[in-house]
Amino acid sequence: MITLAEENYLKTVLKLSNNNIKSVSTSSIAQELKTKSSSVTEMIKKLTKKGLIEYQPYFGAKLSKTGYSTAIQVIRKHRLWEVFLVTKLNFQWDEVHEIAEQLEHVKSKKLIDSLDLFLGFPQQDPHGEPIPDKNGIFPEQFSTPIFDLNENEKGVIVGVAQDNPQFLKYLDSLKIKIGTKITVLSKIEFDNSLNIKIEHEITHISSEVAKNILIKQRK
Repeated sequence: MITLAEENYLKTVLKLSNNNIKSVSTSSIAQELKTKSSSVTEMIKKLTKKGLIEYQPYFGAKLSKTGYSTAIQVIRKHRLWEVFLVTKLNFQWDEVHEIAEQLEHVKSKKLIDSLDLFLGFPQQDPHGEPIPDKNGIFPEQFSTPIFDLNENEKGVIVGVAQDNPQFLKYLDSLKIKIGTKITVLSKIEFDNSLNIKIEHEITHISSEVAKNILIKQRK
């Protein structure tokens, strides 16, 4: 039996490894979860005994095949619930993360597969994150940060690199959401901030914001 806390650790290792099976440091896990390194070490030991984590001192921790499969399914449930909350219950995209954190631990595979069918097999959540299918396969994603675009290049917003509520509310104030069309007008040499056109309005964003908005380029 895998506990809620253990699932959260597996999900965190998956995130830090960029959805791959590769080692991550215990310090990075502690930083991500905002907890003590000693607590991470104890949990890693438990997960290693359960065959969910492979750990080597000085090399860090990585997911075993079973651990990877488990983490993928937690991510799948989380992102499907976010889609449901936004598209069916009219929640805003900055409201759903914490609720999905609770719902992602539902154990019923039948329920999640039925939810996926009900939603029409979505390939991304409201923040543009890819949703793995029931076999754990992620859809192909081709995106780049707005920051990497040159002047006069265009794109359609397909996701965000962080989903904290403050950032999402800020994007709402700029009328930026998934599907918004943008054009980079100029990049300010002094601080690398950008002047952009959002649909038909011109606005200014910092380099930090530009690095966290993902787009698919278009001609």
